[in-house]
Amino acid sequence: MYERKIPEDLDCGINVTMKVLSGKWKPCIIDSIHRGIRRPVELHAAIPAAAPRVINMQLRELEEFSIVTKKVYPDSVPLKVEYYLTPLGVSIMPVVTAIDKWGTANKDCIVGICKTMEAACE
Repeated sequence: MYERKIPEDLDCGINVTMKVLSGKWKPCIIDSIHRGIRRPVELHAAIPAAAPRVINMQLRELEEFSIVTKKVYPDSVPLKVEYYLTPLGVSIMPVVTAIDKWGTANKDCIVGICKTMEAACE
C-alpha cells in the first residue's frame, strides 16, 4: 500500500476542498448531477471528453467522500443506477458555481494565452 512521504495538511480548507474536487472531471460531474443528469450513461453523454472509465472512477471517489450517493434499482433489467447529491454535495455547489463563473468570465483571456503558448511550442 502507498504511504505518503509528506503528510497531507487537512487543516487547510483549500487542501480539503482540493482533495474532494481533485480530478479533472469531478466539478463537471457534480454540476451535471445537480442539473438532473443522474444515470452514468447520461453523464458520459454530457461529458464526452471524459472517458467512461474515468467518470466511473471519479463517481466512486465522490461517493467515498459522501458527495454523491448511488441508488441501485435491483429489480430493473438491465440494472438501473442513479446518482444524487448528498447534503454535503449540495453544500459544495457554490464552489462549483464559482469555478464556472470564473471560467466563463475569463474564457477569452485564457484561450488567448493557450493559443500563445501553443504557438511558442511550434
